[in-house]
Amino acid sequence: MSHNQYETVIILTPVLSEQQMKDAVTSYRELITGNGGVMVHEENWGLTKLAYPIQKKGTGFYHLFEYQADPGFVKQIELAFRRDERVLRYLTVSLNKHGVIYNDKRRRGEVSTPKPVETPAKPIEKKILAEIEEEGI
Repeated sequence: MSHNQYETVIILTPVLSEQQMKDAVTSYRELITGNGGVMVHEENWGLTKLAYPIQKKGTGFYHLFEYQADPGFVKQIELAFRRDERVLRYLTVSLNKHGVIYNDKRRRGEVSTPKPVETPAKPIEKKILAEIEEEGI
């Protein structure tokens, strides 16, 4: 069976304690390795402000997993994310050979990661976000 390399970022709800967050991360790490996956790299990005509120939360615990797994495994882990109330959002991308090389160089410090530029929300965007938050969408 061939293994592809994937990168998954999850955002966990900020209401978790430090231990609950670590337990959630451990459970997903074990799900990956328990299903024949190989962990390549992990990064805990910590509690970070969200670009927009999700479930009335303005922050979330971000965690990145980079792993090799069977292509069918992605459906399995994403189903687990959808069923887990601790997970606000998730995104999995399949890395091609260029992505794998770039990530390896980034970890060795050979390339710098650009910092996101924060732009202030326009008045209309603030109004829309306020309406969405009020309605609980």
